Amino acid sequence: MSAMQTHGDGFEQVLVHTGQHYDFQMSQVFFEDLGMLEPDEFLDVGSGTHAEQTARVMLAFEPVLLKYRPEWVMVVGDVNSTLACTLTCSKLGVRVAHVEAGLRSWDRSMPEEINRLLTDQIADLLFTPSRDGDANLLREGIAPEKIRFVGNVMIDSLVKLLPKAIAKPIMGNLGLEKGRYVLVTLHRPSNVDHPETLREILSALEEISRKCPVIFPVHPRTRKNILQAGLTIQGVQLLEPLGYLDFLSLTHSAGLVLTDSGGIQEETTYLGVPCLTMRPTTERPITVEVGTNRLVASQRQAILESVSEVQLGERGKGQIPELWDGHAAERIAQVMMDLGSVK
Repeated sequence: MSAMQTHGDGFEQVLVHTGQHYDFQMSQVFFEDLGMLEPDEFLDVGSGTHAEQTARVMLAFEPVLLKYRPEWVMVVGDVNSTLACTLTCSKLGVRVAHVEAGLRSWDRSMPEEINRLLTDQIADLLFTPSRDGDANLLREGIAPEKIRFVGNVMIDSLVKLLPKAIAKPIMGNLGLEKGRYVLVTLHRPSNVDHPETLREILSALEEISRKCPVIFPVHPRTRKNILQAGLTIQGVQLLEPLGYLDFLSLTHSAGLVLTDSGGIQEETTYLGVPCLTMRPTTERPITVEVGTNRLVASQRQAILESVSEVQLGERGKGQIPELWDGHAAERIAQVMMDLGSVK
């Protein structure tokens, strides 16, 4: 949005927040940290099953489309809101541009994979973050003229806000030394919805914490499942979910990141921080091919073995992928201007 604002009156923008991420620490704090304007429309769809949430977004978004009648709708990522808004646009003949298109894990048990596949089939313009995204789309029969390789918009945010993040006092507040701790995130249903898998991961974290500090901002879903399963975790510093700047500060200075997130694989690759991703597949294979990311099974022994192979704080093992340079949004805005479709 800030990149489009540099084009003056070339764009009239309306920001819609579906409310899919409804917890303050998972939503509002990001608006504040990123310096974003308040949304023009808040749909407040909340939680529910995948079907319920997708349906609620569609029902709430259709009146917004009819109210504004936009020439383009830009959807981002691979969440239920991404697909729901794209479907709604397709029924009303509104053109869709998908940011972060073409990513594939080849694992259709992941709800996000279904969202990615269907969104890319329907969208009119596909902005890819890496070259493998282009190849995936072409393989699926997408017309080449719909595809634009622009780089990674999430790295734009990182580059812009890294100095501000580094200045945050969270490291000192937690008594941490740069490169001497492990940072953990855990939220994916395949890891946290199965008590035995969750127990394996928590047991590994306890063991790791005997050798170095383990910092674990706990996702609301994960905290609920830990309590419901009657599990405990000793020796690990459990935190409430963090805002973007605090979390980026901890990521930048971590010796190792242990995660099941998608975006963190990209951020650690850019920062050169070793990352172990507790998943059998990733839709961001570029982070494994050229970056600092490795996949590891969600099992205690596998995690401990992989952690033992990492030299905490060791940097410079990976490369930054092509066009992850902080200017992806500028390229997207220029493409939209060149199309001449937005007055």
